[in-house]
Amino acid sequence: MEPLRNDPELGPLVERHGELPIGTADDEFTRLVVAIVNQQLSVESAAAIRERLFDRVEVTPAGVRDVEESTLRDVGLSGQKIGYVRNVAAAFEERDLTRDGLATESDEAVIDALTEIRGVGVWTAKMYLISTEVYSKILEHISLAKVRK
Repeated sequence: MEPLRNDPELGPLVERHGELPIGTADDEFTRLVVAIVNQQLSVESAAAIRERLFDRVEVTPAGVRDVEESTLRDVGLSGQKIGYVRNVAAAFEERDLTRDGLATESDEAVIDALTEIRGVGVWTAKMYLISTEVYSKILEHISLAKVRK
């Protein structure tokens, strides 16, 4: 948050409105599953599904892989989202997609790797980068947006 606070244009906004409540992911797999659960849902619906999911399922690659499909349906996931979260589980089991595993990759390489997973689009991949602090060019993008306005 300090770079934003020191920015001549964004700093006053941070002072006026407070810090952004953006935290980094403690668990990268969980963050990606939550991103998929949240897709195309109201905030309230997504929150209810997330709560049921975390109450009834061990949200780990193995837990998502091994749980009965009926359990995932009962928590509120559509058949398509069940496939997507299972695709993410398989990808995490096949490759280290954690912050440490991706640390040496460029932003573009991370986005490419994540969007190879059916159910993960570019927007979700970029949000993943931000939430895991892998996105090395966030402030550069903010600066470019300011220049273009």
